[in-house]
Amino acid sequence: MTLIKSISGIRGTIGGNQGEGLSPFDIVKFTAAYALFIKKQCDKEKIKIVVGRDARISGKMVNNLVCGTLMGIGADVIDAGLSTTPTIEVAVTKMNADGGIILTASHNPKQWNALKLLNNKGEFLSAADGEDVLRIGDSSEIIFSEVDSLGSYSEYKTAIEDHIKEIIKLKLVDVEAIKKANFTIAIDAVNSTGGISIPELLEALGVKNIIKLYCEPNGHFPHNPEPLPENLREISKLVVDKKADLGFVVDPDVDRLAIVCGDGSMFGEEYTLVAVADYVLQNTKGNTVSNMSSTRALRDVTEAAGGEYFASAVGEVNVVEMMKAKNAVIGGEGNGGVIYPEIHYGRDALVGIALFLTQLAKSNKSCLELRKSFPDYFISKNKIQLSPEMNVDEILNKIKNEYKGQPINTIDGVKIEFGKQWVHLRKSNTEPIIRIYSESNSIENTDKLANEIIEKIKEIVK
Repeated sequence: MTLIKSISGIRGTIGGNQGEGLSPFDIVKFTAAYALFIKKQCDKEKIKIVVGRDARISGKMVNNLVCGTLMGIGADVIDAGLSTTPTIEVAVTKMNADGGIILTASHNPKQWNALKLLNNKGEFLSAADGEDVLRIGDSSEIIFSEVDSLGSYSEYKTAIEDHIKEIIKLKLVDVEAIKKANFTIAIDAVNSTGGISIPELLEALGVKNIIKLYCEPNGHFPHNPEPLPENLREISKLVVDKKADLGFVVDPDVDRLAIVCGDGSMFGEEYTLVAVADYVLQNTKGNTVSNMSSTRALRDVTEAAGGEYFASAVGEVNVVEMMKAKNAVIGGEGNGGVIYPEIHYGRDALVGIALFLTQLAKSNKSCLELRKSFPDYFISKNKIQLSPEMNVDEILNKIKNEYKGQPINTIDGVKIEFGKQWVHLRKSNTEPIIRIYSESNSIENTDKLANEIIEKIKEIVK
């Protein structure tokens, strides 16, 4: 059993002893702590919270506990039911709510679930706010409401529909161009809520030829739900067999988007954001942001469009914070996470689909031709295991000094640039591991760069 309490929410495996897994006790405790935090933050007794969930097997059980607990604290609950993470982010502001809770463990396997916590802007809590929720949960501050002060319960059955309407209204989404292109599109929704939302979105965009794979929202994931190439062999084959123009794949809560080209090859999760950003920048002057471990290709397309690129610390909250500070017109993460502030500050696969299809329709290129129009970079992900007594911070500081003649960024670990190549070293918060991300213009050069750094670390350790 595993329970992980972090600033981004509470996640864990279902069952087990309290405090060791995501047990009903823990669900109630941290839901109550969150509600009390929101009451304090809003400085009012009666608050309104939107709740939504992905389709995983434990979802209904967790949803019942969360909604009941919120009512027990005196909060009015708006239950959107089966939904997506970006849909709930949009719903919080649309419903003038004081916060939101998304019940999803994202790309984690079926035994996991989580409470993802939003503020009244529909954005994830900051680090300080998240710490406050955890503190309240571990304190004796939780007091439930008496019977006359219990919260109300209502359902919000059109949340996905309303989210899609907001997407269709975006200036850079061209429904007529998409309709005219007459795309045939395959989708893999890993039997979660993408199976509800993506077909509905595609139909609203004028797409008539939709090939569905694993679109039954029953929570029985047919393969590892993380949209990585090794997990997408079936849709790759389906795209080729059915002569589809392209395929879309999302994770269970629909905030990450992977794309499959017509020949069955992967567009590349790193390049989802690059492609969408390129289209946005062609039509909107401005800056971009991604995290430090994302591809340099975003910087290239940004600078080519006359904008400025900025790198944030890893984590969606950090990306959003820097996007606001730098007035970025588009941003996100290299895991297929597109953040388009014209609609909201959160990763949104549905927005990504709409913008990508508009770009593809207007470019008169195939999906593969569009991918080839961007610079090629290759990322390698490695890690080096250290013994528990080793000082990881000291090792990273020595690496920084070793390469002090190169451009270095230390806002999140150590990132060293070598021209258009880079290596990023981050320590794990839970074990004595240094994670090593590197990127270059070929797999060989990427691996060579990573191995050079690994050897340097081994020398330091000796």
